[in-house]
Amino acid sequence: MLGSLITKVRKDKSITKMALAKATGVNIGHITHIEKGQRNPSHKTLRNICKSLDIPYQPIAYTYDRTISEDQERYKLINHISYNKVPVAEKITDFVDCPSSAPNTSFALRIQDDAMEPHLKKGGIGFVELNANLNNKDIGIFSYHGQILIRRFIIRRDKLVLRSDNKAYEDIDINEDTEFYIIGRIVNG
Repeated sequence: MLGSLITKVRKDKSITKMALAKATGVNIGHITHIEKGQRNPSHKTLRNICKSLDIPYQPIAYTYDRTISEDQERYKLINHISYNKVPVAEKITDFVDCPSSAPNTSFALRIQDDAMEPHLKKGGIGFVELNANLNNKDIGIFSYHGQILIRRFIIRRDKLVLRSDNKAYEDIDINEDTEFYIIGRIVNG
């Protein structure tokens, strides 16, 4: 996943592999292996790549050691990873113990609505793993047309769907033109 994301960013910014190699001081062959997912860069090299691409390090680092499934590849979900944006926290109200069963948690958030009940209760805590790979039926946090939603991620043969566990909410169909980004996966402790 990391290599695919670096390739996407590099192409989005119209930077050649040769230019990236020169800017980072990394051999072009090593850049090619990184982009193909055959090697992971050291954290120092990844920081240099991010600096050369003029993007923040942390959102890219969350994808380290993750792979892309066939379904994720088919729906080009790499295009919906936010590599240059980070969530805005209005205020931090508390700290909560992070369960050992959620070791990749980036932060916790209080669930604001009943869309995912009974699985996630309104007022309860959701543990978020930023820029995580989402598999079929995972619960994710998304930016959908500028609105932040927590929904179940459904992969169908012909489309992607964001689904609430609460039947009072309608499914949201996702297509290539839909403005949506995957912020992360909700992991329960």
